[in-house]
Amino acid sequence: FRMDGLRNKLSMKNELGRALLGEFTGTLVLLFIGNSVVAQAMLLKDPKGSNDMIGVNVGFALAIAFGVAVCAKLSGGHINPAVSLMFVSFKQLAPVRFILYFIAQLLGAFCGAALTYAIYHDAINKFDNGVRAVVGAKATAGIFASYPNAHLSMFNGFIDQMLATAVFCFLIAHLTDKRNAYPSWIVPFLVGLAFLAIGTAFGLNCGYPCNPARDLGPRLFTFIIGYGGDVFSHKGWFWVPIVAPFVGALIGAWFYQFAIGFHTPADEVDKYVIVGATTQEMRPLAKEFTNVNA
Repeated sequence: FRMDGLRNKLSMKNELGRALLGEFTGTLVLLFIGNSVVAQAMLLKDPKGSNDMIGVNVGFALAIAFGVAVCAKLSGGHINPAVSLMFVSFKQLAPVRFILYFIAQLLGAFCGAALTYAIYHDAINKFDNGVRAVVGAKATAGIFASYPNAHLSMFNGFIDQMLATAVFCFLIAHLTDKRNAYPSWIVPFLVGLAFLAIGTAFGLNCGYPCNPARDLGPRLFTFIIGYGGDVFSHKGWFWVPIVAPFVGALIGAWFYQFAIGFHTPADEVDKYVIVGATTQEMRPLAKEFTNVNA
């Protein structure tokens, strides 16, 4: 068969449908790789201590980078409802579209967690002897969703997730600001590096989920497969990585705009592009720009 012919027959014509498929797939990639990275670190844990956290940080950064990259042209590559809310606040995403993105991201996260479970099912059984637990020496629920360390209070946990997501969205706002003129192909990998920075700085308290879908989707999956209600009731934690990242996203995004974005100059051609000039309008403007700078 010819690939072009198959593409013409199977390609989705509806733009919103393509975007939702992209968000689903990108988030699935994020969670399949990310949860699997955590599974390796947890199931092969060295009791003498190791650099497991470094591996998790790098692995999740790569998962973010490629998750964004694979769907960037279809949906913008949000793969995170907090990031989507940031773009709603910038009026670059409609509220209804945000809700649909959230659903697609949640489903993608759920399926990504399911794939990790499928590939590590036997290893998990060997580790916990078939007893699925949220806490304790043989707990494996942390492979899939976040849980607070023993020292962490609810208030400090909320602050942790709010500020970590604020920093992440501050950096994303910078990377996606047209005035900064990053090449589009490199942005997903810089987003991955940004998340590597988040992990290395803020991973101690609760594992830096910073993504409501990334946490809730796998949590729902573990509830269904036998971990039970503890995945929601343990320390009353479950709502923190859902609510706090939304708050942090808005704080970080608008701190960027007020501190940096509104003050960043654009060159003359960029100004015309930013205000949304059409191709027909651009021709005389480009000619004018050329004459002025001749």
